[in-house]
Amino acid sequence: MANTKSTFALFFGNRGFFPASLIASAREEMAAVLKGLGHEVLVLDAAATRYGAVETPIEGEVYANFLREHRGQFDGVILCLPNFGDETGAVAALQEAGVPIFIQGYPDDLDKMAPALRRDAFCGKISIMDVFRQYGVKFTALAPHVVSPSSARFAANVDHFDRVCRVVGGVKGMVVGAIGARTTPFKTVRIDEVALQRRGITVETLDLSDLFGRMRAVKTADPAYRAKAAFLGGYSSWEGVPGSAFDQLVRLGVTLDAIVAEYRLDAMAIRCWTEIQAQMGISPCVAMGALNDAGIAAACEVDTGNAVAMHALSLAAYRPAALLDWNNNYGDADDKCILFHCGPAPASLMAGQGHVTDHAILANSLGWGCGYGCNQGRLAPGAFTFGSLMTDEGRVKVYLGQGNITADPIPADFFGVAGVAEIARLQDVLLHVGVHGHRHHVSITPGAVQAPVAEALGYYLGFDVALPQG
Repeated sequence: MANTKSTFALFFGNRGFFPASLIASAREEMAAVLKGLGHEVLVLDAAATRYGAVETPIEGEVYANFLREHRGQFDGVILCLPNFGDETGAVAALQEAGVPIFIQGYPDDLDKMAPALRRDAFCGKISIMDVFRQYGVKFTALAPHVVSPSSARFAANVDHFDRVCRVVGGVKGMVVGAIGARTTPFKTVRIDEVALQRRGITVETLDLSDLFGRMRAVKTADPAYRAKAAFLGGYSSWEGVPGSAFDQLVRLGVTLDAIVAEYRLDAMAIRCWTEIQAQMGISPCVAMGALNDAGIAAACEVDTGNAVAMHALSLAAYRPAALLDWNNNYGDADDKCILFHCGPAPASLMAGQGHVTDHAILANSLGWGCGYGCNQGRLAPGAFTFGSLMTDEGRVKVYLGQGNITADPIPADFFGVAGVAEIARLQDVLLHVGVHGHRHHVSITPGAVQAPVAEALGYYLGFDVALPQG
C-alpha cells in the first residue's frame, strides 16, 4: 500500500491595502506546519509576484504558469488567505488547477483589529467561494470557517483534504483489470465500461485461458517464484494443504503480479469459479488477499465496480479494502449482520493468522480437493467504512456508510472469512441496496473515511453518491 501523503501547492491570496507582514508570516508558517504533518509543498518564489502572493489577474497568470510547470508534482492546492484576498486573481490562478483546492482563512485576533493589523479573511473566504462557484471552480471548504494553521483543527482539515486528494488522484485515471468473463449466474455484477471510461477509469480485459497459460509457463527456478513461495508461505497457515495446490497458488501469485505490471493495474476483478477449480485445482482467494495487502484492490466474481470502490476506500484509509457479501442476519438484531466471503480478505484486516482451506461450498458440486486457497479466519474488530459501486444508464452510482466489526461470536464451523458488522440503520441500508439495484457485495476498509470518499467521488468526480444512513 502506497502510504505517501499528498503534496500540496500553496497559494497565498492578497489585498494590497493589508500589510505585507501578514503574507510573509503565513508563507513561513503554512509551509512549516504542512511539512510537520508529513506533506511536501510547492511554493511560488517570493520574488515572482508582490510578496509571493496573488492579487491581480496578471499575478494569477504567473501562478497558473507555476502550476503548469509543476504539473503532476502536486495532488492538491491549499488556498491560504492571510487577509481578505482578491477573488479575480485567485480565479485566474486556479481555474485550471486540475486538482482539489482547499480554502483556508486566517482568524482575526480580537486584540488586533485596528486597520493596520486586522485580516478580514473571514469575509474574504466567503467572497472567494462565491466567485469560484460563479466560474465553476470546485473547492473544499471545512469547518471552522477560519482556522489557524498551528491548531489541531487545521491538522484535522488537512487530514480530510489529504484523503480527498488521494481518492480523486487515484481513481481518476485508474486502470482496472477484468480477468475472465462474468460468471453467467451473476448478472448482479454487470458493469458499463463506457460509463467508467467517461469518468477516467479504464477497464482492461483478459481471458482465463491467458491466465492459465501464463501460470503453466512459470518456472519454479525463477526468482519471482521463489520469492512468492516464501511470501505466501508466511502469509497464512498451510497445514493440510497439498503441495500441488501451494505450487499452483504460487504460480497464480507470480502471474497476477506480472499482469499488474504489464497493464499498470490499480485494481482487478477475477472470475474465481468454477474454471480455476476444475482446471487448475485451486481457489484464488489467498493470492487475492495478498494483492489487497500490496495495494492492488482485488475483487472476486468479476465485480469490476467494487474493484473501483475498494481502490477508492483504500486510498482514503491508507489501508487495504476487502470485498464481502451481505450474507447473514445475526439472530434478531436489526442493526447487526454477518459479512462473509470465501477468503480473499487481506490478512492485515483479519484477527490473527488465517488458515488456507479447501472450498467447502464449491465442494458440494465439484468435489473435495480441487478448491484449496480459501484463507479462512475472522475479521478483526474495529470501525470500518463500507461502500459499493455500480453503473446504471450511463451513471456511476455509489453508496457509502460506516459501522463496526464487533467481537460477537460466529460458529466455529462457519466457512470462510467473516465478521459480525454493527451498522446504524442497517435495515435502511439494506433497503437502499435492494431497491436501487446494488450488488450483493460490499467493500469495506478500516476507519471512518466516509466523508472524504463521498466528497472525492461525488463532488469532484461526479459520481452519484448516496448515504443511506442519513
